[in-house]
Amino acid sequence: MTKAVNLPEAIYEDLVSISDDLTSLARKPISAAMTISLLIAVYRAYVNEPCARDAFRQRIATSDFMSPEAFEKEWDNPHPKTKTK
Repeated sequence: MTKAVNLPEAIYEDLVSISDDLTSLARKPISAAMTISLLIAVYRAYVNEPCARDAFRQRIATSDFMSPEAFEKEWDNPHPKTKTK
């Protein structure tokens, strides 16, 4: 059974870009759902490696995260990307 998920536009664009990259690498179509599944598998493989898990845990513990509400608000109105010369 599939479920709909609402994503901020910038995150959706990243997902589509990653899906396109994977499609190019695999030389066969990779859907957004397949991309998410692959990203979850990579995450699980990464956190199952003890050294990587410890480093990730430390990084997460010391990161200054927004609240979920602030994140949603920020991503609903993203700042325009500045171009560098």
